[in-house]
Amino acid sequence: MSTWRREIGFCIATLSAVLFAFPASAQTWPAKPVRLIIPFPPGGGSDLVGRALIDKLSPRLGQPITVDNKPGAGANLGAEAAAKSAPDGYTLFLAVIEAHAIAVTYYKNAGYDIRRDFAPISFISKSTSILVVTPSLPAASLKELIALAKAKPGELSFASSGTGGIIHLGNERFKQAAGIDIVHVPYKGTAQFLPDLMSGRVAMSLDNMPVHLPHIKTGKIRVLAIAAPERSPLLPDVPTMSEAGLPGFEAEFRYALLAPARTPADIVARLNRETNAVLELPEVRDKFNGFGMRVIGSSAEAVQAAIHEEVAKWAQVIRLGNIQPE
Repeated sequence: MSTWRREIGFCIATLSAVLFAFPASAQTWPAKPVRLIIPFPPGGGSDLVGRALIDKLSPRLGQPITVDNKPGAGANLGAEAAAKSAPDGYTLFLAVIEAHAIAVTYYKNAGYDIRRDFAPISFISKSTSILVVTPSLPAASLKELIALAKAKPGELSFASSGTGGIIHLGNERFKQAAGIDIVHVPYKGTAQFLPDLMSGRVAMSLDNMPVHLPHIKTGKIRVLAIAAPERSPLLPDVPTMSEAGLPGFEAEFRYALLAPARTPADIVARLNRETNAVLELPEVRDKFNGFGMRVIGSSAEAVQAAIHEEVAKWAQVIRLGNIQPE
């Protein structure tokens, strides 16, 4: 074969490899199990959401999805691990958008930036915060709690799932709105602080509804108010914060599915389609309703827009409260 023919043949082979390498890899995805990083311990709200989602998403993808709980540092350990994972579609991340938006301002170096280091896929659900207290606390209403805290500044404590996380900053917002001084006690997750809340070692927490519902029903903890615009059908006798004496105070969590930045666009698009299809299933909606959550599937663009809005919102809360890392 002449030299020019060999050169043409080599060029054609090289061009074919370039043109077909990326589509082929995306078309065959997933060819092995997928990992879902959840930045909180088992048993919390994020864990409930993640496991409910993958129960139906895994069969649609044709591969197992395994949960990797990575709690710590206000959800930043798991977020950093996910952000630094290979962008090949085999690592996904269950984010609480508000929590990771807080990290942008709260930490000088969180190890990641949710605006830059992730490819949004879809919202999954929305959950409302509730104000829960230890049963022994001598306060039967929000007004009585605020009065007690004002009478004993610095003596009552609130639990969170980690310094700098959404529970911590949500309670700081509550402190600002109520004009009270209560002490922060951080844990690695809600499941970790529940025993201390039940026993009275910590007084209260403004926290995600789902994980507390079973304990409210058994009387192991009490709920004083719900931080939503209207009452929950799961807690119909519990007043909203506005009804209970703190007008306009609301606190919601939005869970979203993300992938590391630079994950191939067609993999992200497929994940968006499959996730939203799962969220349309009546049994999935019923399960989330049972958690006290509302399904909110979306476009990837809607998640990205919300991320930027939340970063600005929490930056203002942190600045107004002069809140520093502990």
